[in-house]
Amino acid sequence: MDSRSPKQTLTMKTLTKRQEEILNFIGHHEWSKGFWPSIREIQEKFGFKSTNAVMGHLRALERKGAIERIAGQARTFRILGREEDEGPGLPEDAVEVVDIPIYGDIAAGYPDRVEPAGEIGRLQVDVRSAGYSNRRNSFALQVRGESMVDVEIYEGDMVIVEPREPRDGDIVAALIDGETTLKRYIKKPGEPPYLKAENKFYPELYPVTELSVQGVAKAVVRSL
Repeated sequence: MDSRSPKQTLTMKTLTKRQEEILNFIGHHEWSKGFWPSIREIQEKFGFKSTNAVMGHLRALERKGAIERIAGQARTFRILGREEDEGPGLPEDAVEVVDIPIYGDIAAGYPDRVEPAGEIGRLQVDVRSAGYSNRRNSFALQVRGESMVDVEIYEGDMVIVEPREPRDGDIVAALIDGETTLKRYIKKPGEPPYLKAENKFYPELYPVTELSVQGVAKAVVRSL
């Protein structure tokens, strides 16, 4: 996977290694917390002796077109080349990479009662390939089991899950009668929803008391 931080879409061919590191740190901080790090936080992160050194790097990034000042706000910049910025579109080969949390695993077999493990790591994903619309709240789960092999989701794969309401036919991370599983969501007009495996050796699952969808699987990441 590309090693760049969230929302970073520049090719960065003209940046020094330290400038890339600073830009990545800023982009990750803004994506995860919704605002830029302070000059002091950047100084502490990279061990600079003064805030002047930070401003020197920011001015260099500005000269190279990686960031720009926000008019009327002292020492305030924004990263260029992101989809929410105004102006020309991104180059065709630009890649935006986001850093999302991994929240343990999920059964792609028979449902189980494994409790959420909390964040156990991070995964960097190409936004264009994943097809995000709600990237800020998306998360990854590692697949256990073989009930989805007919749609090429295998044990050990990472599925990228986007929290949203499911539509008929979506592959979802779901809680059914207190147990979690990865299955296809089926909802026909006038009928209650159920879950369908993509492997003929696994049964369809109909809730007795509860079917709650935690999110829709948007992409699969596989280690080579």
